[in-house]
Amino acid sequence: MECVVNVSEGRRQAVIDLIALSCAGSLLDVHSDPDYDRSVFTLAGPRVYDDVQRLVRRTVELVDFGSYHGIHPALGTLDVIPFVPLGAESLSLAVELRDRLGEWLAGEFDLPVFIYGEEISLPEVRRGAFSTVVPTWGASKRNARLGAACVGARRLLVALNINLGCSASQAKVVAKAVRSPQIRTLALVAGSRIQVSMNLTDPLAVTPLMAVDLVASMAPVESVELVGLLPEAIVVGYERRYAALGIDPEATIEARLRRQVTHP
Repeated sequence: MECVVNVSEGRRQAVIDLIALSCAGSLLDVHSDPDYDRSVFTLAGPRVYDDVQRLVRRTVELVDFGSYHGIHPALGTLDVIPFVPLGAESLSLAVELRDRLGEWLAGEFDLPVFIYGEEISLPEVRRGAFSTVVPTWGASKRNARLGAACVGARRLLVALNINLGCSASQAKVVAKAVRSPQIRTLALVAGSRIQVSMNLTDPLAVTPLMAVDLVASMAPVESVELVGLLPEAIVVGYERRYAALGIDPEATIEARLRRQVTHP
């Protein structure tokens, strides 16, 4: 089981390091961006649920959502926490862990918690939170210090930021043009970067390479940023192309899990 925790803190490296240390036994990757004011912690392994709880406790101690100033939409300090089944693991176990964590978050921290997954998508939750969509657990209004949390159960997803050599208005056109059920997009200005930020919801069908090629047919691509890790199946045979984009071909879930076993 994998868990990809999105925390609304991307600027204070000492704080990010302390959060990472709290879940070191299951931690595979950390990606932070100061313009997004966001860090993505990828965890997996047999102790993943316990380590997610440790990460949550440390984050609650150190991060106040009132100090958030990122460009990425966010509902709270512990903005998004999806559980993702790997290999032969079932989605039902991810749902079980999601619901267990959601109830705990609400009870332990007085935090309104929204679920997402097959019942409702994350974009739908973001659009309707506290209006047309009510929290599954916890209070009906935001926690004064922590905001709210979204806990999910989903399949594998790949997140990319594609930096373009064009105007912000053109990036919006590109983001809208490539958007589909398999490609969720936002056009963002991240400091000096003009980006199409995307989530590939079925990366085995629409791979990062396919998505980059699609965007490149509409605007100049300057660089590509991987947020989190890739499934190994989409990298094998294409290592040189990923490396040419600046993406480490070893940045896969499987490679990091093998390293975790070798260096526990």
